[in-house]
Amino acid sequence: MRKLTPRHLRNRCDVSVLRFADTSELTDPPGPIGQHRAVDAVDFAANIKSDGYNVYVMGQVGTGRSAVSRELLEKRTIREPVPDDWCYVYNFASPRLPKAISLPAGEASKWQADMEKVIVELGSQILSAFESEEYIDKRDDIVRSFREERNRELQEFEREVEAAGLTLGRSPAGLIIAPASDGEVMDPQQYRELPEEQREELERKRQELQNKLAEIMRRGQREERQTRQLVQELDREVARNVIEPLLEDIRKRHRDHPLVVEHLEAIQEDLLDNIGVARQAAEDGDEHTRAMGPSGPTGGVMPLMDRYRVNVLISKGEARGAPVVFESNPTIEALTGEVEYQTQMGALVTDFTMIKAGALHKANGGYLVLEAHQLLMRPFAWEALKRALKNRQVRIESLRDQYRFVSTVSLEPEPVPLNVRVVLIGSPLLYYLLYEYDEDFRKLFKVKADFDNQIARTAATSRQFAALIGQICRKEELPHFSAEAVARVIEHASRLTGDRGKLSLNISAVSNTVREAAYWASRRKRKLVSADDVQHALDQHTWRSSRIEERIVEMIKDGTIMVDVDGEIVGQINGIAVLQLGDYSLGKPSRITCLTYLGRSGVVNIDREVKLTGRIHDKGLLTIAGFLSNRYGQERPLSVSATISFEQAYEGIDGDSASSTELYALLSSLADVPIKQGIAVTGSVNQKGEIQAIGGVNDKIEGYFAVCKAIGLTGEQGVMIPETNMRHLMLNDEVVEAVESGQFHVWAVKTIDEGIELLTGVKAGKRGKTGRYPKNSINALAETRLEQMADKMRDFAKPERNENKGQSSAG
Repeated sequence: MRKLTPRHLRNRCDVSVLRFADTSELTDPPGPIGQHRAVDAVDFAANIKSDGYNVYVMGQVGTGRSAVSRELLEKRTIREPVPDDWCYVYNFASPRLPKAISLPAGEASKWQADMEKVIVELGSQILSAFESEEYIDKRDDIVRSFREERNRELQEFEREVEAAGLTLGRSPAGLIIAPASDGEVMDPQQYRELPEEQREELERKRQELQNKLAEIMRRGQREERQTRQLVQELDREVARNVIEPLLEDIRKRHRDHPLVVEHLEAIQEDLLDNIGVARQAAEDGDEHTRAMGPSGPTGGVMPLMDRYRVNVLISKGEARGAPVVFESNPTIEALTGEVEYQTQMGALVTDFTMIKAGALHKANGGYLVLEAHQLLMRPFAWEALKRALKNRQVRIESLRDQYRFVSTVSLEPEPVPLNVRVVLIGSPLLYYLLYEYDEDFRKLFKVKADFDNQIARTAATSRQFAALIGQICRKEELPHFSAEAVARVIEHASRLTGDRGKLSLNISAVSNTVREAAYWASRRKRKLVSADDVQHALDQHTWRSSRIEERIVEMIKDGTIMVDVDGEIVGQINGIAVLQLGDYSLGKPSRITCLTYLGRSGVVNIDREVKLTGRIHDKGLLTIAGFLSNRYGQERPLSVSATISFEQAYEGIDGDSASSTELYALLSSLADVPIKQGIAVTGSVNQKGEIQAIGGVNDKIEGYFAVCKAIGLTGEQGVMIPETNMRHLMLNDEVVEAVESGQFHVWAVKTIDEGIELLTGVKAGKRGKTGRYPKNSINALAETRLEQMADKMRDFAKPERNENKGQSSAG
């Protein structure tokens, strides 16, 4: 057993090892502190080119896993090539399947601008071409030739009809041949009065001429079609003379890109096929005219000129190096892109110009950073990401398509080839769950970057921490820290880890302390942050969070919660639990009592019986039973029943940090020796009676000290902890000063025997050569009590055996 001195209770930072007066003298740290393993993993994943080497960055929140990963990637991507642009264009063969075309960085926007100019110039040039005298003359010549020939033939036919005594008339049904009288159509009555032979002759001639008229009309229709074809050929020739020069410059600029040249050819052919619509648009003065426009790919009417536009999906014209994209809302649409819709005549329609890029498109050729938790929360997003990585292509998907929200025809854009490294950031728990239950995850995320949450506290790492504080001050324009202030922050970083020999790598928490200390220094009109400012910031944080702790201390002080902090009582002891309230934890003393009596129930925990305890606490109870049987049950069975209870505990209890405390109460009850109530106990015990380390040792000591201070310090109070927890002590100054003045104490023990001696003032005792414990030792008193219980149980059992034997003989 060791009584600890102030030097054991807090590992103070020696200012002399920092080697500076204030942080303004320091340069920024060369990289993230203490994260070499994680940095190497990210670098490995970025460098290896094989498939499946995406990286899962795991670590506790606040360790800088997101910021560091992005910073590492952004630094290296400047040296990497800029990826291609991607755009979508109209697919003239299959309008529902827009074509994806890649171009060197910056070229897609130039092509888009070129096509916009072409669309604008087409209107005026087409209008000029088709209003030119040359075109009008050629068109009129073709039409005039047809009309003259047709009129000549009809005139000759009309004379032939008149010579036959008939006339050529017009009706709603077309041209008709009828008997004539004085150049007019003969009256029906007059026709009936003609001799039958004359009527038959007229009818024969009329029929012959009607057949000839039909042939003339058929020949006229053929000639009219030929004429229209000649006009169309003229129109195409005129249009070609307009279109080819406009597109030729673009062809030359992109002659090294066959898909662009091929698409320009398709545009030219489509324009020539729809030159009538283009002329109408030019005449209306609106290149977006829908008059006679071709049907869109999903219904409705698509403006003709919109078919020739270029939808730039991704443009890298301003980029430097490969992209690093962080998507904070990774829905399926945000990842893979989407096809938007608009309402037209009450229906939802779309076209290739409404295709929007997703994060995978934006990160193509670079890195995509995602929060694992956010990704898994979004329906279908995780599966869509895996599909893209496995197939090495981005296929546009949406929640609308998955759930079939809209019953309408949609586009199916051509997938874009994918070359991306995904950096997934999440907790260790999520990593191990995915690794265990998702086979695809193991194949796609072969690299694990594990961010540490602590680093060894040495002179070198302390100076690195100082450099980090200086970096924060410069970056956020805060007042710089004195060496003493830095030393206080370093001590706080050790306290955060719960280990005097470590420093916390929870950069977020350390940064918050720096900001708050700088605030209080500014409030006090100080140019440098002092150690007093840091301490004040920590005190204020405690003050803002300690309302519940103060109420608990108040209830213990007024007796509502029953805790004795002086005197001696048999079978009663003070344990300490840790309550975690968000970012604030506190130690709460609890009275533990134990009663022992004759029986064979063994050790019974009342809280366990009513299901208030967790599995780890139940394990501790069974460990106590194992210890008891091993120490006192070698010669005879134990004939004892014991009930242990956390008094006034109405919430759940878990953990085995009170198992030694429960055992002390049990030994006190068995030996009938009182325990000093001023000493609170924490520590786990194993079956051999060795005291094991526990968590939250600083909170427990400070929590019990606060209660003792509120009720009144006697100089006899203190906390007994496992010796293996000594390295974790980073107590606040108030407790250290109380120990230094002798008002409070902290003891460290290795075994149950050491602890029971301190608690009772009675020797535990060791078995001698006779196999017995020294007289009046704790172990001797406990063993004697157990022997007496065993004898009584045996005496109780004799009459019962005799009675059973008599009944057997009578039978």
